[in-house]
Amino acid sequence: MRRLPALGVCLTAAFMSGLDVSIVNVALPSIQESLHAGEDGLQWTLSGYALTFGLLLVPAGRLGDARSRRAVFMVGVALFTLASTACGFAPTMPLLIAARLVQGVAAGMLNPQVSGLIQQMFQGQERGRAFGAFGATMGIATAAGPTIGGALVTAFGHEEGWRWVFLVNLPIGVILLPLAWKLLPPGVKGRQESMDPVGVLLLGIGVFGLLLPFVQQHQWEGQAKWLLVPAALAVLALFVGWERRYKREPLIQLGLFAKHSYSLGAVIALFYFAGFTGIFFIYTLYLQNGLHYTPLQAGLAITPFAIGSSLAAIAGGRLVGRAGRLLVAVGLAVVIAGLAATFVVTGIWTGPELGWANAPTLLLAGLGSGLVIAPNQAISLSEVPPVHGGSAAGVLQTGQRLGSAFGIAATGSIFFGALHAGWPSAFRHGLVVVMTFVAVALAAALFDLLHSRSTARGTG
Repeated sequence: MRRLPALGVCLTAAFMSGLDVSIVNVALPSIQESLHAGEDGLQWTLSGYALTFGLLLVPAGRLGDARSRRAVFMVGVALFTLASTACGFAPTMPLLIAARLVQGVAAGMLNPQVSGLIQQMFQGQERGRAFGAFGATMGIATAAGPTIGGALVTAFGHEEGWRWVFLVNLPIGVILLPLAWKLLPPGVKGRQESMDPVGVLLLGIGVFGLLLPFVQQHQWEGQAKWLLVPAALAVLALFVGWERRYKREPLIQLGLFAKHSYSLGAVIALFYFAGFTGIFFIYTLYLQNGLHYTPLQAGLAITPFAIGSSLAAIAGGRLVGRAGRLLVAVGLAVVIAGLAATFVVTGIWTGPELGWANAPTLLLAGLGSGLVIAPNQAISLSEVPPVHGGSAAGVLQTGQRLGSAFGIAATGSIFFGALHAGWPSAFRHGLVVVMTFVAVALAAALFDLLHSRSTARGTG
């Protein structure tokens, strides 16, 4: 088994699915003009992908663990490629939304397989480096999405350029499929564990109920939508009760949450992604609507974050085996420092030069981010048996999706609520919310450090 080429296949697929989280943002005006879309349609183009993505992570991770990660990965890649093609050729807005929903399903299928395959193929420090490469890939995909999307829209024209934002996935998927069959390890023969259908249903309803009011915050008028949150929490409580009593192999190994490395890692991921995703949302709005940047210019303004994140993620993968959670805490502190500097710079510069002025501060924040995402995932999964790697990673990534939805809703609410004071003031208000989320993640990391040291002293 050639592990490094196999890792390259996994990371390419992860990049493709991660890119589609953010690449569509800058193409929305082009989609609106071409398909005569309303605000509801544009919102579903973004949120529908996130919704179905989040719904499939845990069941798909469990399916890969129980059957064959390679098979689920390949089905996910094939479905993602077909859905991307359907998006690119969609003649109407309803068909585009439907294709985006399927695209999210496919992304939710293949992403947990990447983490599970890394768990399966690598051990020790090599696993940390592999997760570092994974973190660098996802950091580049998320942060570079607006730049790539802006370049494609600019190159192919405002009217039809958005189609190439989706069609770019077609050749990548076609190349990936035969390589995945050749390079990825096959499933273990004879494994036919139960898929826990009741658990899958309860978890799906609970996650859907939690995500929907956040992704539809601005389109679903009135406060009735928030009633879904307590209802969803009640369903998730039923899910936990079911999992504890389920006699066969459960969907989620609840015992994992008794491990501090896993439970604290999940909390850190939840709150960090709430801030991490929110900053791109409000900064892109500020640049394009407030300062009239083109899609390409707005994307390029975020590139320093992507560069810093990718560079630090590679280093983080090498250092995590020695530094552990301390590395994550340092990364979170650096992110806060970079965002605080961005807050100061935004108060000084309010003209078109803001993108250049914030480049060093976003580079600093990106360097910190690269020390957070991949190392935190590596630490969180360090005590997870490889046989449960896919479902355990699916739980972590579901928390990331929930955090992203909550963060965008909370940050966007404060941002839009402060627009009466001007774009610079609104952005800084939103930035405070982002920094608060990251600070909570830092507090969780510091708690884990203190707990680990006290446990070590007690053992000693």
